[in-house]
Amino acid sequence: MFLALDVGNTNTMLGIYRGKKLIRHWRVSTDRKKTADEYGVLFANLFCSADLSPNEINSVMVSSVVPPVNGVLERAIETYIEVLPRFVGPGIKTGLNIKVDNPREVGADRIVNAVAVYNIYGGPAIILDFGTATTFCALSAEGHYYGGAIAPGLELAVEALVNKASQLPRIKIRETQKAIGANTVAAMEAGIYFGFIGQVRELIKRMKTELGGDPKIIATGGLAGTLAGEALECVDHVHHYLTLEGLRFLEELNSNER
Repeated sequence: MFLALDVGNTNTMLGIYRGKKLIRHWRVSTDRKKTADEYGVLFANLFCSADLSPNEINSVMVSSVVPPVNGVLERAIETYIEVLPRFVGPGIKTGLNIKVDNPREVGADRIVNAVAVYNIYGGPAIILDFGTATTFCALSAEGHYYGGAIAPGLELAVEALVNKASQLPRIKIRETQKAIGANTVAAMEAGIYFGFIGQVRELIKRMKTELGGDPKIIATGGLAGTLAGEALECVDHVHHYLTLEGLRFLEELNSNER
């Protein structure tokens, strides 16, 4: 079996594959303070809850945008799963042509998502990832990754607003129907929700013009379900496990080099 780990700034997704089938998945908080032993206990508890043994895992691929966690994770995986993990980075075969100024600057999650989209949906495509940051990635029909745009994530924007404006309360992110709020909470909900949707639509429109063709719009990330319904009718597909699928494709592509 194969273990995929997607380490984000806020959450870490874990997925276990048997062949090409995702049989279990979990979302846990990313904790920079955890030790290798604590991660080992976490793995053991998660596997036990699924009636699985760490000994059944024969390969591990990690996508991480939190470098301080990488060394600890590597030691935990080697010690408690007894597999040498492979981290997405320089030297990994992707099947894409990374056409940006400095490929080393591109977040591992963005590359992994692009790999998944190209293998599942083909190109051209625009990939939206609604995480701590909201990322927009452009992919051509030929598999050229051109980069894209990075904006503050929805939760990050709310957090900044509440922390910097002392009279504004903390609100839940939710879909709203009215742009004119009759009270502070309703006004904040309208500003956050419709303002974010407007940002997404404008970036998609401009990226479509620059990319050309008729790109598919693929959304993923923790808030994809909230934002990719009727309010974002331009989104063609929502794939909640896109990064895990990308890691699976990368494992298949690089397995012969282990």
